[in-house]
Amino acid sequence: MIGIPSSLLCRDASRSFALVALGVALIFSVGAAAAQPPSKTLELVEAARKEGKVVFYTSTDIQVAEGFAKAFEAKYPGIRAQIERTGAERVFQRIVQEYASNIHAVDAVESTDIVHFVYWKRQGWLAAYVPEDVARWPASARDADGFYAAPRATFSVIGYNTEHLTPENAPTSYADLLDAKWKGKIVKAHPAYSGNCMTATFVLSRLLGWEYFKQLSAQRVMQVQSANDPPKKLALGERPVMLDGTEYVTLLAKAKGAPVAIVYPREGSPLVAGGSAVMKDAPHPNAARLFISFLFSREGQQLLVDKGHLRSFHPDIIEPADRVPLSRIKVLITDPVEQDKASEEIKAKYAEYFGT
Repeated sequence: MIGIPSSLLCRDASRSFALVALGVALIFSVGAAAAQPPSKTLELVEAARKEGKVVFYTSTDIQVAEGFAKAFEAKYPGIRAQIERTGAERVFQRIVQEYASNIHAVDAVESTDIVHFVYWKRQGWLAAYVPEDVARWPASARDADGFYAAPRATFSVIGYNTEHLTPENAPTSYADLLDAKWKGKIVKAHPAYSGNCMTATFVLSRLLGWEYFKQLSAQRVMQVQSANDPPKKLALGERPVMLDGTEYVTLLAKAKGAPVAIVYPREGSPLVAGGSAVMKDAPHPNAARLFISFLFSREGQQLLVDKGHLRSFHPDIIEPADRVPLSRIKVLITDPVEQDKASEEIKAKYAEYFGT
C-alpha cells in the first residue's frame, strides 16, 4: 500500500491512520504508476480559446464552483466556464442518460462519489488525461491508468447551531444523536442524491450497522437532498443539529458569520474525496483539458483550500492556520470497490427507514 500525502497524514499513528495503513485505498485503488501526463502548452491554451468554452458538471457547492470558474476565466480570457451543478448521484444519472441517447454535452466532470469514475472508466467514457501536477499526487489519490484523480477532499461531520447549543450540551458522537432530546432537531442529507452522503452512509452502516439508522429514523429527522444543505439549514436555525453535512460548506458558513460549529464524532468522521476527469467525447476537448489542468494546479488547489475551505492532496498546499489538523480527527475511509458493490443496497436500506 502507498500512503496518503503528508498534507493529509495523521501524525497520531495509534489513532486514525492505523486505519489508513490497513486500507489506504483512500478512495482509489492502487496499481502501477500512472502514465506520464501530457504537458499544458501554449498550443493547448490557443486550441482551448478557439473552442471558446468548457462545460463542467460538478457536485461542488455552487458558490465554490462558480468562484473557481471565474478564476479560470480570469486566467484564460476568451474561454467561458459553464458550470452545471447538482448532487453527485444526479450528475451520474444525467451523464448515463445523455450517453445512452448519444448526447455529448459535458466536457469535464467532478463527483463526490468515486464509484462513478470506476463505472465511467469501465464504460470507456473517460479520456486518459491527468494534468502534470497529478504526477505528484500519491497513488492512492489518482487512478493508476491516468483516467481520473481527486481534486479535493472534505469530511462528513456533525454540527450544531451555537445560538441554540453550547459545546457542553452539543452531541459529540453518533450515539448521542439517538438520545430522545434530539427528536425533531436533526437535519441530514440523502445518499440517493448526495455522493458525500453515499460515502458516509456506506462507511457508517459498516461501522454502526443498519440498526443504527433504523433507530435514527425514529428521531423525526428533517431529510434534505444534498450534503451541502444541512449546514445551510443549521445556519438558518431550522434545526439545531446536523448529521453528515459537509465540512467545507459548514466552514464557508462560519466564515460568513453564521452561528455554526463542527463536531468530529468520537467514532470517527468519513473522509470523502471527490474525483474529476475529462470525458472522452467532450465537445470542447482542449478547453476540458485546460480546465482540469487548472483545477489540479497548485494555484487552483490553493484557491479551493483558501476560498472553498476544502482539503487538498497537492503536496505544496499551505493549510489554513485555523483548520483542525488531521492529527485531531479520527478518520474513516471507504473502499471504492466494496462501496460500488453496495451502492444499490445502501439506497434501498436507507429508503426503507427514511423514504426516497
